[in-house]
Formats: sequence, C-alpha cells, structure tokens
Amino acid sequence: MIISPARRLQQVEEYYFARKLRQIRQMNEEGKDVINLGIGSPDLSPSTESITTLSEVAQQANAHGYQPYRGLPDLRQAITVWSNQTFGITLDAEQEVMPLMGSKEGITHVSLAFLNPGDEVMVPSLGYPAYSSVARMAEAEVRNYPLVPGSWLPDFEKMAQLNTDKVKLLWCNYPHMPTGTAATAEVFKKLVAFGRERNILICHDNPYALVLNRDKPLSILSVPGAKEVAIELHSLSKSHNMAGWRVGWIAGGGDYLNEIIKIKSNVDSGMFKAVQLAAVRALQNSEEWHQQRNEEYQKRQAITFKLAKTLDCQTDPEQQGMFIWAQIPERERSAESFSERVLQNHRVFITPGHIFGSEGNRYLRFSLCVSQPRLQEAAERISSH
Repeated sequence: MIISPARRLQQVEEYYFARKLRQIRQMNEEGKDVINLGIGSPDLSPSTESITTLSEVAQQANAHGYQPYRGLPDLRQAITVWSNQTFGITLDAEQEVMPLMGSKEGITHVSLAFLNPGDEVMVPSLGYPAYSSVARMAEAEVRNYPLVPGSWLPDFEKMAQLNTDKVKLLWCNYPHMPTGTAATAEVFKKLVAFGRERNILICHDNPYALVLNRDKPLSILSVPGAKEVAIELHSLSKSHNMAGWRVGWIAGGGDYLNEIIKIKSNVDSGMFKAVQLAAVRALQNSEEWHQQRNEEYQKRQAITFKLAKTLDCQTDPEQQGMFIWAQIPERERSAESFSERVLQNHRVFITPGHIFGSEGNRYLRFSLCVSQPRLQEAAERISSH
C-alpha cells in the first residue's frame, strides 16, 4: 500500500460478521453446508402490498430522479401516523421526522453531527458494536456504562457516580440487543432525567419494538419533555422484513434534526422514490400481518430454546426481539471457543457474545432468522453427536 490509511482506522476494526461470513462462505464452498444462526437478517418477505407498490412506482417515468433529503412528505406523514398508533406519541411530520437509509446510517449521522475529537460517548457495557465503532470514527472517546447483570437494564446507581463532564451522547437500545430485555417506561423516564441533569443527548435505538413484544411497544419519546434531550432511531428492517431495502428514520426535536440533516445532505442524494412509497404502504400493514410474523418467530423461538438446552445453555423465556441470548455452561472456557467448536463439529454457527461487550463472554446469541426446518436440522446435528 502506497497511501497510508487515516489514523481513525487504527481505532476501528473490520466488522466481526464480515470476517466470520468469509469463513462460513469458504466452508460452504467446501461442501460443509453451515447453518448460520448468527445474522439477524429476516428471511421472511415484506407484505405483498409493499412489494406491489415498489414495482408499480418503479415503472413510473418520473420515479427515478433525486428525492428530497428529508424524505417524501408522504413517508414522513406515514411515520407520524404509525408512531401515534404504535406508541401514542405525536410528531411533527415537517420538523420531527427524518427518513434514513436504515437506522445504522443514523448512528453515523448523529455521531458526526454532535461529536468533536475528544468528546465522550456513553455506550452500554453490552450492546450493538456500531455505537462504539462509529464514535471512534468520529474521534470521540467511548465510555461504557454499566448494566445490571441478568436484567441488563442500566445500573443508574453506578451511573450517578460517573464523571460525565465530557460526555455528549448516550446510546441505549430497548428491547435490548443482544439480550432481548424488554423496555420499561420507568427506565425511559430515568434515562431522560439523566440526560437533562447531565446535559447529554440520549440516543435510543428502537428497531425491535414489534418483534415478539408481549406488551405494548414503548418509545422513549413518550416521556414528557423527552424531545428536549432525546432522539430515537427506527427501522423497517426487523419489524417489516425489509432489511435489504434500507429504510428507517430518526425522530426527535426539530433543532436536533436540523443539525443532523447537515451531515446527511452531504452524504446521500435522497432515497429511491419507489422504496419510500413502498415503505409508506408497509407502515400500513395490518395487525394481523404483524401477528402472523410474530407467530412464526414464536415457533422458531421454541425450537431454538430446545437447541440451546441441548448445548446446556440457560435462557430467559421472557426475551423479546429476534434473538435468543443464552448463558454457556460453566465448563466452557469462553463463548468464542464454544462457538468455534460448535461450528467445526456440527457445522452450525452461533454468535459468541463477547463481540457485544466483555460481559457477553459467557453467552451465545442465536438468530431466529432461519426457517423452522433448518433450525430443527441444527438441533438434530448437535444432539446426534
């Protein structure tokens, strides 16, 4: 290499799954047929109406030009209606909603919009790796805040003792990935209060609200005054089976979104019109459609619980979202070595929990984005040895 890479790359590693998928692809090319329980990429289809809308709009001659940076008014309005129906919150479609090409894009935009080199970002001690990696790309310092082991909710007593003078952002995510811990209104109230007291922007990542949720879905923006100190990311990837479509949004106070658009408008030139209007239709999916999706995930969850038990792993039956978080047996040295042995011996890949934080070193994460027959086959492979 003649040209040296930017210094920021010294702080950022290649995404774990990018490396692991290469290994799995190589094994498959060798005829080993790996069952991949690692990736949360829904294998179910979006609604028929969404696909039909995409096709119809794509055939329109005027659908292929640049689109507004803030998204089509139709999509912003559909988001506000869906948010009100789902969470009971009221959003201004003009000022408080901004469509994104997936919520992962939003993590980057938020970080670049608010972080200076040397600022600090609080991320959960167990959580989505992108929160930390993007903060480092923005040349900020990552501060892990503690979760209560087992419940995986923020440990507010310990957080109260932290020096947060340099902290600008705090990332949180409930229902929690990877543990499946449910959101609670009380936790959201405490997070909003923490942000107001410490002058920290609370960034809530909320893509799993509708997946195997046993209670009413919650939004941090339902807390009175939350828009003053909190923003929320959403995605159609998990809840509407549209991961590859790259559709999400950010909601919150207009002042915050006005800063974020300065980054976004310099990065992309708007989302394809057909995708946006298909997303409008997806947001109108019936309750029955969502129920059918969750019924399928419930069946897969039951098989996966049995699979985990076959590996002598312990699970919490109240988990939400599209993963199973399971504690490995005491006899195992680490989740990473356990995962690798299962892969090599049984040709089943399960994500080791250490990639989500050091507290995950004794856990595995199973994805439910695999058909029931393949999950059953994975269970049979493991139980037969």
